[in-house]
Amino acid sequence: MSDILSLSAVELGKKIAGGEISSLEATKAYLDAIGAKDKEINAYITVDTAGALKAAEEADKKIAAGQLTGPLAGVPVAIKDNMCIEGTLTTCASHILDNFVPTYTSTAVEKLKAAGAIVLGRTNMDEFAMGSTTETSYFGPTKNPRDLTRVPGGSSGGSAAAVAANECAAALGSDTGGSIRQPASFCGVTGIKPTYGRVSRYGLIAYGSSLDQIGPLGKNVTDCATVLEIISGYDPKDSTSAGGDKESSGDPRTTDIKFTEALVDDVKGMKIGVPRDYFLEGIDEDVKKAVLDAAEVFKSKGAIVEEFDLGMVEYAIPAYYVIACAEASSNLERFDGVKYGYRTKDYTDLHNMYKKTRSEGFGPEVKRRIMLGSFVLSSGYYDAYYVKALRVKALIKQAFDKAFEKYDVILGPVAPTSALKLGESLSDPIQMYLGDIYTVSVNLAGLPGISLPCGEDKEGLPIGLQLLGQTFDEKKIIQAAYTYENYRLNNMKLGCDQALGLLSAQSGKEA
Repeated sequence: MSDILSLSAVELGKKIAGGEISSLEATKAYLDAIGAKDKEINAYITVDTAGALKAAEEADKKIAAGQLTGPLAGVPVAIKDNMCIEGTLTTCASHILDNFVPTYTSTAVEKLKAAGAIVLGRTNMDEFAMGSTTETSYFGPTKNPRDLTRVPGGSSGGSAAAVAANECAAALGSDTGGSIRQPASFCGVTGIKPTYGRVSRYGLIAYGSSLDQIGPLGKNVTDCATVLEIISGYDPKDSTSAGGDKESSGDPRTTDIKFTEALVDDVKGMKIGVPRDYFLEGIDEDVKKAVLDAAEVFKSKGAIVEEFDLGMVEYAIPAYYVIACAEASSNLERFDGVKYGYRTKDYTDLHNMYKKTRSEGFGPEVKRRIMLGSFVLSSGYYDAYYVKALRVKALIKQAFDKAFEKYDVILGPVAPTSALKLGESLSDPIQMYLGDIYTVSVNLAGLPGISLPCGEDKEGLPIGLQLLGQTFDEKKIIQAAYTYENYRLNNMKLGCDQALGLLSAQSGKEA
C-alpha cells in the first residue's frame, strides 16, 4: 500500500495502464489511508467509498478493453467541495448548503471523470472559499499534515492537505486570490492557478466571478500539467471560458493545448524578473532566502534573472477585497432558504425567514465579506470604493503587461511566511487578508501562476516559490517550474547519496 501512495498521479497511471496495479487496488489503498489519517487531518468533508470503488471497477474493465488510455485513467483524485457533482453532497463547507445535492456536474470534474479518474470524495475548504487557512469551515478546520498544530492554508486547504498526506493522488481546487497557490506552499505540494478563462467555471459555486478559477494540486509539476491539460478548454456553458471563437491551433486560447509538452528541463536564455517590491518589508527572512536562492538556481541553469520594480503592489490587497466582497455579496444573495439549502425552522413571515436563515446558515467570515461587499456597492460609496477598485485592477494589469514586455516569467514568494499556527489568523482577520499580498494581484490581472516547494524554514515547514506568466502562457511557467523541480530533486538525491556514502565509510572504519 505504501508503494502505491508514494507514487505520483502520472506514475500511478502508468502502472495501472501497464497492469502492474489495478485501479481498484489503488482506490482501496487511498481509502484505507483516508480512514487511517483523516480523523486527525480533516482534509475531507465527504468520502464516497461505494461510488469510488464502483468507478474503479468500471475503470479497470475499460482500461483492459482499451477504452481508457489517458494518463490518469484509474487514478484516485479529490475534488474541492465547491464544485458540483450530480447526486453528491456539495456544501462549500457551509451550514447553509449542508443538505444540497446538485442535479448536474461541473465541467472540470466531468472532464476528469471522462479521462477515467476516480473521485474519492469532497475536500474541506474555507466557507464559500472565504479565508486563507481552511479554519472558517462549518465542518471544522483542516490541519497541515507537515505539522498538525499549523494551518494548511486556504481556501483549498483540504485539497492541498489531502495531496500532502497521500490521501489522494491529485486534487482540484479553486483560486480566487491565491487559494490554490498558498495552500500548496504551506503543505509542500505543487499547484497551478490557470489563466482566467482557461478552465470552465461551470458548476463551480461562485465567490468572486471575475476572479475565480479552477486548477490542479499535485505531488509535482508533471501531475499538475497533466491534470490541467485534461480540464482545460472552451465550454459553451461558461461565457467566460476562452477559445470558443478561435479555430487556429496557433492561438494560445484554443482547446488543444498540450501542457505536458512544456515538461522540458531547459531555461537557457529565459528572461526571469524578480520584483523588488516583494522583498521590502513583512516577509520572513527564511522565505526571502529560499526564494532568492531559487533565483540563483535559475541563473546557474542559464536564465537571465533581473530585479525590477513592479509597482502597484501596495494597492492589490484593498482593490482585491473590495472587488471580491462586492461580487460575493451579489453571488451569495441566492442562498435564502427558498429553493435549496438550509432553511430556519422557526419564522414568522418571508422576510423573517430570509433573515434567520442567512444569520444561522452563514459563518462570521462570510457575513463579514457580504456586509463589506454590500457597503461598497451601496449608494454614495459605489464610486468611492468599487469603481476606484476596478480602476486599480486595470492599472495592476497594465503593470504586469509592461513587465511581460521584458520578461518571460516573474519569480517571487507565494506568502510572506510559512504555515501559521491554528487560530492565529482568526483572531486578526486583517492580518489574514495581508497574507495574500503576493497572490491576489495575479487574479486581478487574470494571469497564470504556479506554486512549488523551494525549501523549508528553520522549523522544517515548507516554503513555496511562485512563478507567474502572461495570460494564456502556462507553458512557460510549467517549463520553468519543471526545470527548477528537477534541479532540486537531483540535488536532494545527490545529498542523500553523499550521506549514504559517508555512513558506509564510517561503518567500514568501525569494522
